[in-house]
This record gives sequence, C-alpha cells and structure tokens, in this order.
Amino acid sequence: MLVNRLKKSLTATACSVALLTCGASVYSTEVVASESLLQQHCSGCHIEQSQDPLTLSRISYQRKTPEGWLMTIARMQTTHGLKIDGETRASLVEYLANTQGLTPSESAPYRYILERRLNHIENKQPELEQMCARCHSEARVGLQRRDKKDWEHLVNFHLGQWPSTEYSAMGRDRKWFEIAINETVPFLANKYALNTQDWVKWQDKSKVSPGGNWRITGHMPSKGAFQGTVALKDKGNNQYAMTFTGTFDDGESLSGTGSVLVYSGYEWRGSLTVGDKQYRQVFALNEAGDSLSGRMFLNGHEDIGVDISGHRSDKASILSLSPTYIKAGETLQVSIRGSQLSGDVTFSNGLTVVSEVSRTADEIIVQVKAPKMDASAMSSTVNVGKQSLDNALVAYQQVDQIKVSPAYAVARVGEGGGSQPKVTASFEAKAFAAGQDGEVGTDDDVYIGLFPASWSVKPFDAQSEADEDVKFAGVINPETGVFTPGDAGPNPDRKYGTNNAGRLAVVAKLQDGKNILEGQGELIVTVQRWNNPPIK
Repeated sequence: MLVNRLKKSLTATACSVALLTCGASVYSTEVVASESLLQQHCSGCHIEQSQDPLTLSRISYQRKTPEGWLMTIARMQTTHGLKIDGETRASLVEYLANTQGLTPSESAPYRYILERRLNHIENKQPELEQMCARCHSEARVGLQRRDKKDWEHLVNFHLGQWPSTEYSAMGRDRKWFEIAINETVPFLANKYALNTQDWVKWQDKSKVSPGGNWRITGHMPSKGAFQGTVALKDKGNNQYAMTFTGTFDDGESLSGTGSVLVYSGYEWRGSLTVGDKQYRQVFALNEAGDSLSGRMFLNGHEDIGVDISGHRSDKASILSLSPTYIKAGETLQVSIRGSQLSGDVTFSNGLTVVSEVSRTADEIIVQVKAPKMDASAMSSTVNVGKQSLDNALVAYQQVDQIKVSPAYAVARVGEGGGSQPKVTASFEAKAFAAGQDGEVGTDDDVYIGLFPASWSVKPFDAQSEADEDVKFAGVINPETGVFTPGDAGPNPDRKYGTNNAGRLAVVAKLQDGKNILEGQGELIVTVQRWNNPPIK
C-alpha cells in the first residue's frame, strides 16, 4: 500500500513538473480557461459560498504563480483522487493564475526559484527561517498570498498531513503550534496579504501583448555571452508561436522554434526545440510589457541554462557589451548589443573609441582604448546617441583577487542504471581589483568581471581526503568549470560500499601578467532528489 502510494505521488509530481515545462502541446489547448472549469472540477469538495463572483472555500482565498496552482492541483490528484485530464488541468492553471495570480512586484524577490537557479542561497527572514524554511525554500512561502484565516488553515494542514512537524528538529524544542498560530500566521497575513492595492491596480491595468519581435542578450556558465532575437506570433488566448535565433560568442548557434503562453499578464512560459534538445523558458515581462528577463534551461536538466534579458526590437536601447572589461593602456574590440542603435559611440572616464569596425541596428563593434590610470579599476558608461548603459565596461590595472561563483554549490549523482540524471554544477571565476584602501576583501573592492580560469578539485577537509572523495565523487572540466558527479548507487570500491557522494574544494587558478591567483569554493556531491516540484 505504502509503495503504491509513493509511486502514485512520484508520478503525479513528475506530471506536475511536466505540465509547465514540457512540450509545445502543453501550451495549446482547446479547453477554454474559464470560471465554469473551476466550478465543474473543484466545487464538489470546496463549498460554493457565492455565485457572483464564484467564491469557493479555500481556493478563493489564495493567490499563486502558475507553478503554485499546478502543484496545488497535483496534490488534489494524489491526495484526494481528483480526476482531470492534462488539457483541462492546464486550462484550470491558466484561469487561476490569471484571476488569482501574483503581480510582477510580488514575484520579483523570488524569481530564482521559478527560474530553477539551483545554487541560489536564500537570505531568509528570521520569522520564517525555522518555522517554514527548514523544510522547503522561503520562496515557496513568499510566492503565495492568503488571508489570515487561510494561513491558519495552512498551519493546521501541515500538522494533519505531517504530524512529525512538532517533533522534528526546530519543532520539539519549542511550542511549535502556539508560535505558528500566534506569531507566524500574523506575520504571513501582513507580509503576504491576499488583498492589496498592488493586486487591485494590476488587475485593472491593461496588459500588453508580447507579440512581435524581441532583441535578447544573455550569458551561460561554461559558454559565455549570447545574443539573439525572438519573434512571437499571436495565436490568441495568450498563446504565441515562437521563433528563436541566437549565437554564443564562440560561434555556436542556439536557434529553434516553439511556443509561449503568458500567465497573469507577464509570466512568460516557453517551450523551445533546438535540434534534438528541448529548452524551457521562465521569463518575466516588466509592467510596461517592453522588456523581459529570466532563464531558459534544458528540459530534465535544470542545472544547464542561459540567463536572458531583452527589449522589444523597436525600442532604442543598449542591452550589454562583450567583453565587459579592458586592461589599462590596452586596445580591445568591443561589441555593443541592443536594438535601434544609432548615433555616435562614446565612453566615460577617458576610454576612447579608436575606430568603428561594423554597425547594424542591433550591434556596433568598435575598437576601444583604455587610458593609463591611477585608480586600480574604474567603470565606464557607454553612450550610443541618446542611449546609455552604466557600468558597461570596466578598465583595470590588475586582478587582485578571484572568487569562485557560486561559493557553495550542490551536485547530485545520477544515472548508473538509475532513473535520475546527474545534476552538474557550473563554476565561474569572478575577478576583483582592490579599492582605494589597497586591500582585497573589503567593501570598496571593484568587481571587474568573469575571467577564464583553469579548474581543479581537491579534498575539502581531512575527512574528505580520508574518504578519497576526489577519486569517486566526480570530475571537473579544467577549462569550463563544469563539474560532473559520479554514477548513482552503491560503489563496491568505496569504503563501506557507499555511494559516490563527497565534499570537495573547487579551485580556480588565474594568471594575470606575472601574478597567479587562486580562488576556492565548496561543493557538496550528494544523492539523487526524488521529488522535483517546480517550486522546491
């Protein structure tokens, strides 16, 4: 019985992930997203409190992201036996996200969890760190809005579903339920309230269709800078056909076609086919509907992705430069990327344009010379006609320190005959110059940029060395900084026949002139994760 229930739960969890992150068919449905769907599939259990507007117990007192509503419906399937097909469920998610979603400003602090940034370290609020975020991310709480009574219901639900909450760590050493009801609930009801002026204004605001052409730039760890275009053709009902065209600076193409569905007036969810690979897009439009930002990642490999930002192609703007740093006294070819670029190119702080190599409306390539300077480093604003981008290019004398980013990361073993893929970890080397105090590691340090480095791993501590973690936990690509963990499952060659987990130090080495610098980060290689909901 327990095994069957676990299988059922895992299957539904996989389906819930698939609904918002799988193939193009997910984003096109003939089932109309409407109030009647809510009444038909939910009112059997949720009490109808009024008809105009339709108000159902529990459901009508919450607001969530598309992923949040998806997880709720998936739980109704696994826990309460809700019978619903994929198309209808997709339409129900769309209706709820559109009518009871979040505003751009409400979701902004927690975009990292939606964009599947696996190694983001949360700066947790003290009121939630031990009461809520000991089991899941704070973002999972922060991406919900409820009235006070429904926050109370959520506390009671947790105790009913997971009775051990009061007896596990950070629960048994305090009066957990009393604190939850009398302290945490009021905090949540105030911080994440259901009815706000922000929500009322967003509901009343006319939403701008994202249809048309977009100019995008981005960055991918291990690959570097990226630029391209996106064209969306309106198919009706917030659905769009997508043509995506782009290249990395190393010349590799990233182009394909797909579809996009926009929830809540700004939540862009896309499915993109590039050759034999499937990418998922989680972008957010700004309130004006003329810029976007977010991340796209491989389906089934959330660890591999590209950071993306962009503007509408008819908007004059500078998006990015590549490269983003130049050594004092040297001349360097720089690509200025944006849309509707016109006018003279100038830089601040003494950087000069030696010559213009080429020009289009989307990209201007120039030769830039950095002056000799007294400061260890300084940032420069680039101007193209009336458009400008602050801190676009950093001139520096020398690199004084490098830091491994992320400083702390988790990779997961996989494959080896098992069902879960390996979860890699990608590292980059951030270079800094000492500030006016001449010392590194202080507040006035100047960030220069991401530098190519040589990569290696070593035991993190004596225990890691004794366990031979370097031998078993996996390998790091010395050029790209991508760590690939070992196979899943017990390893008979290890002490106690344990798996290929480990704790490693990730070392970046960089030579800048005669100086050789090193930075170090921490990597935990652990076991598979079996439940992978969209919001962890």
